[in-house]
Amino acid sequence: MSPSGAEVLRQIKSRIDEVDPSSVREQLGNGAVVVDVRETEEWSAGHIPGAKHVPKSHLESRIEGAAPDRAQHVVLYCASGNRSAWAARTLTEDLGYEQSSR
Repeated sequence: MSPSGAEVLRQIKSRIDEVDPSSVREQLGNGAVVVDVRETEEWSAGHIPGAKHVPKSHLESRIEGAAPDRAQHVVLYCASGNRSAWAARTLTEDLGYEQSSR
């Protein structure tokens, strides 16, 4: 029997580093790329200063524009932590990014 979507998400979250939101500004200062994977309406309502906007629905086709160096640390965020977890999995497992967290 295949796992449920919720179970797969739990597995993904157990393998991804989660950063404390208060450390994001420091990570930006240390060269990390911060990527907001929320939709455009959410981004327009407010976002972390210095963050790049790459909606999860366009991640595979647009991430290289925001984070061309696959060795650079990428911090992803969304509203609940679910889209950013799926996005981190995509970056590391499918696109070859070395360091992604949410």
